[in-house]
Amino acid sequence: MRTLFISDLHLHSGRPDLTRALLHFLASTAQECDQLYILGDLFEAWIGDDFIPEDLQPVVDALNALSRSGCEIFFQHGNRDFLVGQRFAELTGVQILGDSEIIELASGPALLMHGDQLCTDDHAYQALRQQLRNPQWQQAVLAKSVTERLEMAKQLRMASETQTADKSTEIMDVNPQAVQQAMATANSDLLIHGHTHRPAVHSLEAGKRRIVLGDWDKSGWYLEASEQGEKLIEFNLN
Repeated sequence: MRTLFISDLHLHSGRPDLTRALLHFLASTAQECDQLYILGDLFEAWIGDDFIPEDLQPVVDALNALSRSGCEIFFQHGNRDFLVGQRFAELTGVQILGDSEIIELASGPALLMHGDQLCTDDHAYQALRQQLRNPQWQQAVLAKSVTERLEMAKQLRMASETQTADKSTEIMDVNPQAVQQAMATANSDLLIHGHTHRPAVHSLEAGKRRIVLGDWDKSGWYLEASEQGEKLIEFNLN
């Protein structure tokens, strides 16, 4: 059994190189895996399943092709693509996960999260996250026109960039106590997440581990899990 994990690609029209890199990854590296987990922020913004940008249609088609080839694909919402819904799942063949999921790897149980819910020191973001994940708020947004939603996504990105520039790196990282609590609740010695864009394998107390997936920007990242263990891999996007 070979399982791959990716997150934080932030695909959008301004970075066609990222889309090309993902298409190559899905057609090559992912072809040899049994399961692929996408742990959030596949897209820079997703305004609803009724609007698929033309430049992202190949991604939908490639995910569908990989799924039909026999690879199980799982998708977890991030803080950028929280409006991905059932229609997207039907078009791609992915299975949508909850915010926290336990899966079984060869090394034992693993807790999967996007990771933003662990950044509990960022109180302003956590308040915003609660709003963005509210089903009633999401339904109200999806009822708006595509033009309105595109403008709203633009405004949210601008606000996020402004707020991020004013925050310390410590506030935007995960809170150690939140990590400990999440792993204890899940009864898991391994946590895999993205969001922070700080790829690393952290050794914790009592033999526990936290693996942080890298974002795709200057290079790409994926985690490979097999009977030999877990390996965090960086690769050239070109």
